[in-house]
Amino acid sequence: MAINKVVANAKEATKDIKDNMTLMLGGFGLCGIPENCISELVNMNVKGLTCISNNAGVDDFGLGLLLQKKQIKKMVSSYVGENDEFERQMLSGELEVDLIPQGSLAERCRAGGAGIPAFYTPAGYGTEVADGKEVRVYNGKPHILEEALTADFAIVKAWKGDTAGNLIYKATARNFNPMMAMAGKITIAEVEELVPEGELDPNFIHTPGIFVQRIFKGENYEKRIEQRTVRQKG
Repeated sequence: MAINKVVANAKEATKDIKDNMTLMLGGFGLCGIPENCISELVNMNVKGLTCISNNAGVDDFGLGLLLQKKQIKKMVSSYVGENDEFERQMLSGELEVDLIPQGSLAERCRAGGAGIPAFYTPAGYGTEVADGKEVRVYNGKPHILEEALTADFAIVKAWKGDTAGNLIYKATARNFNPMMAMAGKITIAEVEELVPEGELDPNFIHTPGIFVQRIFKGENYEKRIEQRTVRQKG
C-alpha cells in the first residue's frame, strides 16, 4: 500500500505549531532554508519560539523575518554575523542566545536524531562554551560533554522528494537539513520537486521517509545569494 504524506502547502504543514515551541530549521546562510514555512510562521505570528538553526538569516530574509517581529525568544546557532537586528536584540537582552561551535551543533542535532543523549568533544574546551559542562580526558586531551538537541518540529528544505517523504538535497543545501530532519518529533519537508513514491533511486536518498511526517511542493523560491564575490574585469 502506498504511503502518502503530502499536505497542500506550508499553511497546512505548520498549522499546529504553537507559541513557545522549539523548532529546528535547516539551511546554511541563505542556502537550503525552508522559505515557504518561514513565511507562514511570520503570517501565523507565533511567539516565544526557540529556534535551532546554523544562523539567523539576514535582516529582511530567512529567520531575520521572525526576529523583526520579535517572534523568537531564543536562538541556538553557530553563526550570526549577517543580521543587525539579531545583534541589537542580543546586546539589549531581548533575545536569549546559545552560540555553539558549528561542528558541535551539527553533531548535537545528529545525535538527537540517532537517540544518543550526549557525547564528548574537544571543541570549546577552555572557552565560555565549556562553562558548567562535564570534562573528561581522552588520549591526553580534555573533552566537554555536549547534550543532544531535539525539537517539537524540524522544518527542512530539499531539492526533490516523493509522496512517502524520502528526500534528496542538492549540493550545498545538503548542510544541516539531513541531521535536523531526523531530530524533530514532527518533521516537515518542503521540496522543489515532488514525485510519486518509487520514482527516486534508493541509492541517492539522503533522508529516508521514515523521518518525515509531512511534505509539500514549495513555490516562489528566491534562493538569495548572501555574499556575492566576483573578479574585477580585466
